[in-house]
Amino acid sequence: MQPTDTEILWLNLTNAGLGLATLAGIGVLVWSAARELAERAKSRVAVHQLDPHSVFIPELGLTMADGGEKIDDDEAEKK
Repeated sequence: MQPTDTEILWLNLTNAGLGLATLAGIGVLVWSAARELAERAKSRVAVHQLDPHSVFIPELGLTMADGGEKIDDDEAEKK
């Protein structure tokens, strides 16, 4: 029994839909991986941007410019 043109059409449409869904899934995966890598790279640099007196040195970790404890803004205003 030979498949009719209608059966072949639906088979082709189904294959095209599955191909588009696969490409969309790969696109989402690549986009998510790129965002994750960008955020990891940004987090390495942005540590000192949160507090202008702290610096991240890989060998030492988080260091303070004055060498002491971090003082909150509320405590600084009281003094």
